[in-house]
Amino acid sequence: MSRRRPVIGIPACRKFIAPHPFHAVGEKYVTAVNVAAGGLPLLIPALGGGLDFDTVLASVDGLMLTGSPSNVEPSRYGALHIPDVLHDPHRDATTLPLISRAVERGIPVLAICRGFQEMNVAFGGTLHQKVHEQPGFDDHREDSSLPLEKQYEAVHKVTLTPGGMLENLAGVAELQVNSLHSQGIDRLGNDLSIEAVADDGLVEAYSVDNAAAFALAVQWHPEWRVMENPFSKKLFEAFGDACRSRARGSSSHDLDHAVV
Repeated sequence: MSRRRPVIGIPACRKFIAPHPFHAVGEKYVTAVNVAAGGLPLLIPALGGGLDFDTVLASVDGLMLTGSPSNVEPSRYGALHIPDVLHDPHRDATTLPLISRAVERGIPVLAICRGFQEMNVAFGGTLHQKVHEQPGFDDHREDSSLPLEKQYEAVHKVTLTPGGMLENLAGVAELQVNSLHSQGIDRLGNDLSIEAVADDGLVEAYSVDNAAAFALAVQWHPEWRVMENPFSKKLFEAFGDACRSRARGSSSHDLDHAVV
């Protein structure tokens, strides 16, 4: 049986560096997949409809959706554009089709921050474009004037759903998490179950009902210094285990078809 590292696809953002567009993924996500999940990161360009989604998904054992300075275009969930919000339509056109196809095919999915919001939209949910302007909600943004170490410190509690996937993984009822987002869930998508909420009631994690494989999204950033945080390490290990299981199944399937 093959012992190869599972291939974990990471969709890129499309951003301009000087005058040219680049396809980019933050190093902390690539490192977390490589070190904590034990996977081989495969960066997926944000080509939208120009990408062969079937070929991409046939080439990976897992899919991780990262955070980003950009947000999902509001037209994707029936809302109006508001000023001062950065969007990346090329990433939307890439990730939204990949998410639904991956879950349908039983490919493990871990979604973080923007990925958390993308996955909600892919399942028919909606978003608050500025949570801090919504009555009753706290300000979940980071203080960008602080050093990165301070920005990514745990700043609030999330309460885990009793008997849920996250509580079973964590072995505790609450977690302390970081918070670096301005957007958040308004209406939870179809076939999604809440896994964690903040004290103000904002959804902080959810899973996909009856998914054939690992399918989990978190609003916070477990990839940050992942090996220094016991729960973050455990989360990525669980995702990596699911991807390894997928890889073993794919390898066995390939071997069966290679016999003549």
